[in-house]
Amino acid sequence: MKSSNFSAAVMMRKIKRTFSYDNKTMLTLSINYPQIILRHNRPVQDNINRHIQAQVNDYYNYVANDLYQQAVAYYKDTQKSGFPFHNYDAVLQYEITYNQRCHFSLYRDRYEFTGGAHGNTVRASDSWNLIDGRIIPLSSLFSPGQNYQVFLIEQMIKQADSQIQQNPGIYFEDYRSLIAKYFNEESYYLTPSGVAVYYQQYEIAPYATGIVVFTIPYNTLQWHPSCTASS
Repeated sequence: MKSSNFSAAVMMRKIKRTFSYDNKTMLTLSINYPQIILRHNRPVQDNINRHIQAQVNDYYNYVANDLYQQAVAYYKDTQKSGFPFHNYDAVLQYEITYNQRCHFSLYRDRYEFTGGAHGNTVRASDSWNLIDGRIIPLSSLFSPGQNYQVFLIEQMIKQADSQIQQNPGIYFEDYRSLIAKYFNEESYYLTPSGVAVYYQQYEIAPYATGIVVFTIPYNTLQWHPSCTASS
């Protein structure tokens, strides 16, 4: 626990399930999620694993009940109308973005195809201190009293201004105001190079752009993950 590079061992778990009705596949589900091992800190290990397992269970129950019923209703409608039926697809994919210096960060993408022109993805994320097991709020990365929201928005607008010069059309025309409007305290995760702040599909850019991620270097924040307990 005194190491300056303390990290968690990780095992990935998989769940695959097909839901059928009338001998026809209505919905396929795929979940890939991590379980961590902290040999010298079992309470933190169990706390993080319970948190992730609860997310997995909630999504599985949503798919097995709500989304499945939607798929069946859609199937019945296509049978009446004579239109082709395209089975639903649901994927919950976890990606670990930082696992060193006593910090563990990840995001999870929830992708769903429900018979439209294309599927949609929604991202969520969590970051933990591996010493005390606490979830790290974005505000804790900045000095008390610092207007970090304004600082981050300014940094992201600068990045977007540069990107749109090289790739016109990557963002909506009013992307500057949208970056401020849709800024979300919970939409961040840690990476080796800095803090990644992200925006959901359609918030600041067309669908083709996907989920937009801005990475703010740690030296700009004057903060870096270290092996100290959360304050």
